Amino acid sequence: MERVTKKVSLQNPQEFKQQLLSWAQQFEQVLWLDSNNYNMQHSQYDAVLAVDAYSELSTPSEGAFDALKTYQATENDYIFGYLSYDLKNDTEDLKSENFDGLEFPELYFFRPKRLFLFSNKGVTLKYLTTDNQSIDADLTAIKSVNHQNKSSDKSKGSPIKIKLRIHKDGYHSKLKKVLNHIHRGDIYEANFCQEFYAENTRINPLEIYNNLNTISGSPFASYFKSKHHYILSASPERYIQKVGNTVISQPIKGTAKRSLIPEEDAILKSKLAKDPKEIAENIMIVDLVRNDLSKIAQKGSVKVQELCKAYSFKQVHQLISTITCTMDVNTSSVDILRHTFPMGSMTGAPKISAMQIMEILEETKRGVYSGAIGYISPTGDFDFNVVIRSILYNAQKKYISFSVGGAITAKSIPEKEYEECLLKANAMKKVLVK
Repeated sequence: MERVTKKVSLQNPQEFKQQLLSWAQQFEQVLWLDSNNYNMQHSQYDAVLAVDAYSELSTPSEGAFDALKTYQATENDYIFGYLSYDLKNDTEDLKSENFDGLEFPELYFFRPKRLFLFSNKGVTLKYLTTDNQSIDADLTAIKSVNHQNKSSDKSKGSPIKIKLRIHKDGYHSKLKKVLNHIHRGDIYEANFCQEFYAENTRINPLEIYNNLNTISGSPFASYFKSKHHYILSASPERYIQKVGNTVISQPIKGTAKRSLIPEEDAILKSKLAKDPKEIAENIMIVDLVRNDLSKIAQKGSVKVQELCKAYSFKQVHQLISTITCTMDVNTSSVDILRHTFPMGSMTGAPKISAMQIMEILEETKRGVYSGAIGYISPTGDFDFNVVIRSILYNAQKKYISFSVGGAITAKSIPEKEYEECLLKANAMKKVLVK
């Protein structure tokens, strides 16, 4: 089924974005991806909105990548959705038996009836031919939205009480076990994660997302809605992108706080860029990503374009590396995801051993956290983020969750790792607890 295209110039793209996202709430399926005009290399669009499912794929982990491959081939169109971390169980002999308060499907994609692609101060609408008569009416409705009138959007109810699944003493105890595994040689790096949560709580997801996005301004922000499941993400990290025959991965490892004093902030960034422990974390994951990409790459094409470059975001400074390759011509888009998932920055190394050990030591099922949100185009190109700095919400269960993690190496100091987790959790906590 073909799509009808209409291009619209925008005098105020930011205003239109806000109106568009408010207008989209009438639909049961929404996926919004926003670069926040961050100058991140390789971005294809400034922002993308997909709404209103023509078809859906929702599946548990077993056989998930095969199901996605079939779905993509059958629909032969843009598809949008997420991959949960627990798809690790589809690619390896692993399991996920920890507590799950969110109950999201482990893989979910949909083919949207309406699609909005932002670039160069304009937006291109791509509607299925069955919905092409709605374009002008939709544009009129979008431009009439008064998103600044937020009085009706305010969350009501009792104050949100955030709980820790693992308290400080428990965190220190578990980190000692991770370090014991490292010293024994079972692993040499692991991403250990902990959950913060709230029960019997209602929120306005769009209001919370807008507030989170305002204070974070991240290049891979996303808002996802499927019925009563919501993902409100301020992710700064790209998992993987495919453009033509080129595949790009940009893992983040290495974090430093920011300062409101410019001179002090510059010192913090400079120290991060030279910190041996943070650099070692990043390089270990770069090696893992190179190995993953080699499974789908033409021989000799895997390159490290950028190693441990310090980037600044509103909340933190981070070290990012960029690894590219030329894909093997016989490899499908879904197989690239299959062979590189979960992303090394959220697992550790060696990957399988790290995932096995984290399953034992962590208290909760990661689910969508540590997974990826994005899209696959009709040509097989794709772009996916890493689901971090994100709030997950099951409106039906009134359960809110956000998790944070950190890379643990032989040089890790439990107290400093705990402080880094609290730093990463700060933005999510700030928008929930007022």
